[in-house]
Amino acid sequence: MSAPDTGDRPPGAAAGISTGLAAALTPVLTVAASLLGLGLLWGLAANAWPSRAFPGPGQVWQVLLAEAANGDLFYHLGATLGRVAAAYVVAMVVGSVIGVLLGSHRSADRFFAPWVVLFLNIPALVVIVLAYIWFGLNEAAAIGAVAVNKIPNVVVTMREGARALDPGYAEMAAVYRFGLLDRIRHVLLPQLQPYLAAASRSGIALIWKIVLVVELLGRSNGVGFQIYLYFQLFDVAAILAYTLAFVAVMLVIELFLVQPVERHATRWRRRPA
Repeated sequence: MSAPDTGDRPPGAAAGISTGLAAALTPVLTVAASLLGLGLLWGLAANAWPSRAFPGPGQVWQVLLAEAANGDLFYHLGATLGRVAAAYVVAMVVGSVIGVLLGSHRSADRFFAPWVVLFLNIPALVVIVLAYIWFGLNEAAAIGAVAVNKIPNVVVTMREGARALDPGYAEMAAVYRFGLLDRIRHVLLPQLQPYLAAASRSGIALIWKIVLVVELLGRSNGVGFQIYLYFQLFDVAAILAYTLAFVAVMLVIELFLVQPVERHATRWRRRPA
């Protein structure tokens, strides 16, 4: 019997592909197993304490399917995701620029440090209410309020990153006469990447929670608006359905967008043995 034709594939290539596939699927399978365990625990608790205030996973799943079938779920999810994305971009860009400038100029940092502390400690609810009073119940006020709540956190993180920059790389860039874009791409961003990742990760988690409050107080669509609507109807199953749907979307973004981008950005770093 002749051996199967493997073509030009080098020895161990199939094993390497299998290993890579297993490494890629392991995080997804781990998350799925963890969520399945949580769902089973939830179902047992709901059966042990049957109440309208604590519906089981089956009831929530039925509401989720119904909302998806009539299109309301996707409409409100899209509205919330749009606000989250807009506020995230504004907060990261503005906060990163301010943070790097403060971290690079000690006198400016000393002058503006009280401002940063002040904005860090203003409650998000106050910023949202004032934004609606000053600028009206519109999208700009909603997105701006969310961004203002997140910008100080980004500033603090990126300021620490700017303080940790190695001056030797800046001297090298000056010797080789790097332009501004080359300095940013090859000198600044690689050193700031861990701080950008930390600010980005915490930013997404914080921003979408504040967006729900913004929608609850002054918007006519979005997940926060729907949660407030079903709160008035005391429909806990619908509240959980919308909450879990949006959490699932954010989990997918984390697994298939944030983590792959982070791995790609840090591919040049030496991995621990």
